[in-house]
Amino acid sequence: MWASFQPALIVARREVRDQFRDWRIIFPIVGLTVFFPFLMNFTATQILDFVKAYGANIIGERLVPFLMMIVGFFPISVSLVIALESFVGEKERGSIEPLLATPLKDWQLYLGKLLSTTVPPLISSYLGMAVYTASLGFQRVRLPDPDLMVLILVLSTVQALVMVSGAVVVSTQATSVRAANLLASFIIIPMAVLIQGESIIMFWGDYRILWLVSLGLVALTFLLVRLGLAHFRREELLGREIDVLNLRWGWRIFKKAFTGNATTVRDWYAHTLPAAVLKLKRSFWVTAGVTLVAAFVGALLVEKYPNLVNAASLAEVDSRTQGLLQAWPLFSVGTLLTIWWQNVRALLIGMLLGAFSMGILGLLPVLATIGFLGYILGLLNLNGGPVLAYFAGFILPHGLLEVPAAILASAAVLQAGALLASPNNHKTVGEVWIASLGEWAKIMVGIVIPLLFVAAAIEAWLTPRIAFWMFK
Repeated sequence: MWASFQPALIVARREVRDQFRDWRIIFPIVGLTVFFPFLMNFTATQILDFVKAYGANIIGERLVPFLMMIVGFFPISVSLVIALESFVGEKERGSIEPLLATPLKDWQLYLGKLLSTTVPPLISSYLGMAVYTASLGFQRVRLPDPDLMVLILVLSTVQALVMVSGAVVVSTQATSVRAANLLASFIIIPMAVLIQGESIIMFWGDYRILWLVSLGLVALTFLLVRLGLAHFRREELLGREIDVLNLRWGWRIFKKAFTGNATTVRDWYAHTLPAAVLKLKRSFWVTAGVTLVAAFVGALLVEKYPNLVNAASLAEVDSRTQGLLQAWPLFSVGTLLTIWWQNVRALLIGMLLGAFSMGILGLLPVLATIGFLGYILGLLNLNGGPVLAYFAGFILPHGLLEVPAAILASAAVLQAGALLASPNNHKTVGEVWIASLGEWAKIMVGIVIPLLFVAAAIEAWLTPRIAFWMFK
């Protein structure tokens, strides 16, 4: 195994040596890496002095690790261009043919390039954080705790791995450096949004969640590497000259995945749709298991945050609930459509999130909903409320249809990510993605949307009456 991996290391050493010989690569990375921490140091000092003047020391203490994370992220985004041009850049320069002519296997060549393009972002990120930490020490600014420093180091590392892995995949699929740089926005923008979410968590003060984020990023890195290995073919890299937007080709792939071999609607419901559901068997049970874990986690969070709702607010909620039930419009079509569209929209957002994360974030809407439900039930139990009665009256009538439908739609998104990361010698990444979108649309149109409509009707017309009868 080590002997088969050694050629990849030889490629990586060659690439790293060539990169650090080029002053046009070294100067921007080192110059910006050294300059930016001093800018962040000046910013941190000014903000800390400002917040201390108003007695907000805790905000200042949490601002320092946030700026340290930004310092680690900035050089990664700058040096990402090395990964973006790893394959397509050499193709444009005409230097890729000798490398592809070597007896290296495809996976050895790909891993060698991946390892070599990971080194500059990591070195620049570590260097920037080291300069920033040293400058804070000279300014006698209190440094974060060691465990928090380790967390920020881990976050910066896994973020670099995710961005580089995605950039190398883009480089193997793009036809020009210009196209690769434009496609890089689908890597940088989601990571920037993730940084904003991490900053919110950091100011919140619960750093354990950031460790879970790190684990999720490790899983995403693994899937991106597997995606690149599954679809890397040196013959296709040489033969791909230009990509043409062919809507008819994309529509044919989508239509074939959506309809299958069915010629009528009856045949589609009798054969094509059941076969699609059977394909989701494993993904469905994985999603259902993770959803159940989210419910338990939500219930356990009550022990950490038990005072979010007190007795007075519970009484106010009870009073408002009674008034809502009495004034609930019976057989209101507007209420039905509002509930139905809210649920469909959440699953559409899950599909969009899954498209940027190999299906992982596609589970987020259903996990957030079930986790919040678990927290509410745990809170009721903590305050001596009727948990079973609340569940049976307010959730169970429509939840019997709504929750399985949401799990099924999320499982289709998870399945799409798994298919992208599976080796397929006969289909490109675009073909697999369009076909997966057709499979997801088939599940949505055939099962999920009708089930959500019936569940919305029950939630709008029947659930309030059952709850009012139980709590009268």
